[in-house]
Amino acid sequence: MSKKKAALPVFEYDGSIKRALVVVAHPDDIDFGAAGTVATLTSHGVDVAYCLVTSGDAGGDDSKHSKEERSDIRESEQRAAAAEVGVTNLTFLRWPDGQVEPTLLLRREISRVIRTHRPDLVITQSPERNWERMFASHPDHLAAGEATLRAVYPDARNPHAFPELVREGFEPHTVPVVWLTGFQPTMVVDITKVFHQKHAALTRHESQVGDRVDLEKMLRQWARMTAKNAGLGKAHLAEGFKVVSTS
Repeated sequence: MSKKKAALPVFEYDGSIKRALVVVAHPDDIDFGAAGTVATLTSHGVDVAYCLVTSGDAGGDDSKHSKEERSDIRESEQRAAAAEVGVTNLTFLRWPDGQVEPTLLLRREISRVIRTHRPDLVITQSPERNWERMFASHPDHLAAGEATLRAVYPDARNPHAFPELVREGFEPHTVPVVWLTGFQPTMVVDITKVFHQKHAALTRHESQVGDRVDLEKMLRQWARMTAKNAGLGKAHLAEGFKVVSTS
């Protein structure tokens, strides 16, 4: 009997990705969308760095903490979550949570991070709104994704964009590919073997999911559905991405 082919390509590491950068709006966005993929990359020796546009100072509807206290808590949680999947290099831009726009200033700061880490791959949030799942299309997510794509092309590679960066020693860098989290994936990453790391990373965001007794079940359901839609076997778990060539 012939083996059933997957409906979508499944990522296989070929050694071409040495460095990766993940740019998102809030702490926990990476871990919901891509922690299994990050764990997969780091298991192959990829140097992964994170860039958080905000520190989540407006997160947690019932929080009685000040904005500064919430930022400190959520940055600490994100560092702990990152360690679960092999990441220690984190940059927090500290934009106000809930007020992110794809401005020239934000594009410059993301370009600075790109030129610093010089990644072969950038993973970020889709700038397209998902009308079926509004909570996944937080305005900050859309803005962070749009600003990152503008930073990837043309800003980070263009020596005439933000010339002050060159004067500061941040030479242009071309990112050849971007993976967008969100909907309508064109590729999946099989995270079956590293799902426990994804779950462990999410549990570190105690201020956000500490009261969710169904967290693991929910994550498994999402990952199983992504794998099923990609044509993977019943026992598989996956994260999906839209692959965008930017070279």
